[in-house]
Amino acid sequence: MKLLDIGEVAKRTGIPASALRYYEEVGLIRSSGRHGLRRQYAPEIVTQLALIALGKSAGFSLGELSGMFGADGQPQLSRPALHQRADDLDRQIGNLTTLRNALRHVAECPAPSHMQCPTFQRLVRLAARHLSAEKSS
Repeated sequence: MKLLDIGEVAKRTGIPASALRYYEEVGLIRSSGRHGLRRQYAPEIVTQLALIALGKSAGFSLGELSGMFGADGQPQLSRPALHQRADDLDRQIGNLTTLRNALRHVAECPAPSHMQCPTFQRLVRLAARHLSAEKSS
C-alpha cells in the first residue's frame, strides 16, 4: 500500500496540513507513520476526511465526530445521533424558511407600514414561535 504524504493529503482534500495535524492531535485521524519529519497516511484517509467534512457541514463538533470512527478509522455511525441531527436540520430549515419569507415580504409589501400588514404580523409571530421552540429544545 502506497502511503500519502501530509502535503499530498492536503492537496487532495483541500484541508490545510495544520488542520490535519490538529485532527491527529485530538484523535480524529491517525497517521500511518513518518517519512523523515513528514506524516504519512493510508489512502483511505481521503474518504475519512470527506466524512469528517460532511459531518462538520451537518453541524457535528469535532468531538462528536471523533466518536464516530473506530480505531481502524472506519465509520461507526450512531443511527439515533444521525436522526437527531437530521431533526435539528429540519428545525433550522423551517426557521430559515420563515426568515426568508419574512424578508421577501418586507422587501415587497405595499402596506404603508409593515406593522399594519397582517401577513407580516403573522410571519413575525411564526418566527417568534420558532425561536422560543429552539430555545426550549
